[in-house]
Amino acid sequence: MTNEETSRYVRLKVELVLEVHDASGLCEAALERIADDAEGVQPGMLGEDRTHAERAVREDAAEAVAHLVDPLDLLGEVPGVELVQAGWSSERIDYDPDSLEWDLDEEDEPDVETGVTP
Repeated sequence: MTNEETSRYVRLKVELVLEVHDASGLCEAALERIADDAEGVQPGMLGEDRTHAERAVREDAAEAVAHLVDPLDLLGEVPGVELVQAGWSSERIDYDPDSLEWDLDEEDEPDVETGVTP
């Protein structure tokens, strides 16, 4: 692909940290989404995949979040764009908002060796 052909693609990186206050409510919402998928309300999983998803959601709030978040929802009705590829995951983390590790603006800082801002 030439530079002209690839320049129309945009990579959007989003990182979110969520605090779960109601794990059981989160789990129930994810189970409802999985059930809707099975009933054809939304295209989705059946059979063994559904059973596996339900078990994972009951055991881990991060799995429940992964079943409720959809990258297509982020775009909504954004005019002039089409989602080409998407991927997402969720995991439990240790979070300290005061830690430099969680400074979301760190990418804006100049590189120590080169002095160049990304």
